[in-house]
Amino acid sequence: MQGCPLRCAGCCNPEMLSFTPRAPALQLRASEVAARVLAEDVEGVSFLGGEPFAQAAALAAVARAVKAAGRTVMIFSGYTLDEIRAMRSAGADALLALTDLLVDGRYEAARRTTVRRWVGSDNQVMHFLSDRYSPLDPRFHEGNHVEIRLRNGEITLNGWPVHGALTRIGNAR
Repeated sequence: MQGCPLRCAGCCNPEMLSFTPRAPALQLRASEVAARVLAEDVEGVSFLGGEPFAQAAALAAVARAVKAAGRTVMIFSGYTLDEIRAMRSAGADALLALTDLLVDGRYEAARRTTVRRWVGSDNQVMHFLSDRYSPLDPRFHEGNHVEIRLRNGEITLNGWPVHGALTRIGNAR
């Protein structure tokens, strides 16, 4: 999502902090986002950004369609679960109610970790909010890694690589 009021130092998505994108942005209605997600053969959707709870009402509409199709919703938020609940916002409450897995807490560069998958710093917590995921699932005990996808000539990099990992990949033959 585009825009974050928290501005964590060392954020892995600094281009997503401003609520006004630098380049022309792709702006879609919630129904269009949901349709794109549901057209893919994926387990579910992950919302990150920026800050998903800064756009909670629109994302709740997307999450509702994703859940209705039997898919999952994972959210990365700089807010803690307690802070989200304290917002007392209908949009935030609705989005949280549709969330299967919440990774919460501000990124703290001094506590950066590559030991836990999907977590950037040691203070961040995984909250299993539905029975769709379990803390016993081995995927949640793997170290952090990078996923690289090549599709229609476009390269997508997802994750937070260990320092030097991309150099090693680039030099591999």
